[in-house]
Amino acid sequence: MDAGEIETCIDNFGTDIYRFCLKLCADKEDAEDLYQQTFLKALEKEWTPDWEKNPKALFFSLAHNLWKSDRRKQARRNTIAPCSNFDNETEMVLHSEESIEEDYLQKETLAKVSQIIQTLPEKFRVPLLLFYLSDCPIAQIAAIINKPPGTVKSRLFKGRNLIKKRLEDAGYERSSF
Repeated sequence: MDAGEIETCIDNFGTDIYRFCLKLCADKEDAEDLYQQTFLKALEKEWTPDWEKNPKALFFSLAHNLWKSDRRKQARRNTIAPCSNFDNETEMVLHSEESIEEDYLQKETLAKVSQIIQTLPEKFRVPLLLFYLSDCPIAQIAAIINKPPGTVKSRLFKGRNLIKKRLEDAGYERSSF
């Protein structure tokens, strides 16, 4: 890929890739690094985007693979010299014209769902993030994670059920989510 093609890709679907990176990393700085690494890796490779198929899926899978690789590297490093992150703030923006109580309850529920999603196993978390946050169709998700579409559907179903069960275990009523 040359710089012009990368620029076109960034213009066309850069925000979707960034949003996906942000949800994978759950940290703004790490997401920005992953986003840059994704496009840098695409620039280094001698790929030519096939605009007939779906080049967006290529970038999603590239970001996902880089993220997995980085997680493995961090796990190896943590076995040698553990370190911790003291900045655990997560920002949630909620636009609502409801009452203050309803607004607070909705924010609390969203925070709990976000926390639950981050604790889900990767095999459920990645398809859920791609499907709900990046609006990727099931076939595209299957191509990104290299699994059949039936497996993606199954993981989406099981992931939703895990979220529902964990919310119910935490004391949330069915009507609040």
